[in-house]
Amino acid sequence: MNTTVYLKIARDVIKAHFEHTVVDKDTLIDTYPELKIQRATFVTLTLNGHLRGCIGSIIAHQSLIDDLVSNAESAAFRDPRFPPLSLNELDSAKIEVSLLTKPELVTYKDAEDLSHIIRPNIDGVILRVGNYQATFLPQVWEELEDFDSFFTHLGLKAGIGNDPLSYHPDIYTYQVEKIKEA
Repeated sequence: MNTTVYLKIARDVIKAHFEHTVVDKDTLIDTYPELKIQRATFVTLTLNGHLRGCIGSIIAHQSLIDDLVSNAESAAFRDPRFPPLSLNELDSAKIEVSLLTKPELVTYKDAEDLSHIIRPNIDGVILRVGNYQATFLPQVWEELEDFDSFFTHLGLKAGIGNDPLSYHPDIYTYQVEKIKEA
């Protein structure tokens, strides 16, 4: 399957919101049966090179088509960091779809050990301490290039402060296949 179809689906879902229609998932599944497979996705929107919305699933819990539709709608209209996307913005927005692998628990002794395990630009990271959790896709390494900065920001996102590794959190890694509009 040509994965650029995922980009078209995401854009069509957002467009359908403005047109008060829905994407015909059954027809898409008939054409692309692999859309029935359970898969976790993230949909990221950028506008003029800046983040405009990003919502996704860490764990596969529904079909790829349902996850893609839900996350495209949420990234465009329900990301709490941004107002809902406008129709004018949609014309200029770039869409990226990330297909996630299953997260794997990382065994590590301390921050130094973890710094040798985590692979920048390859690994997405889930940090979990009790009820606090946050994730960064591998693409975040493009902006937070060093290990310390990456984990400082991840700890802040999780709500546990700028030294999250002092809690010896559970760390999971995953990889993504990203499909991006030119």
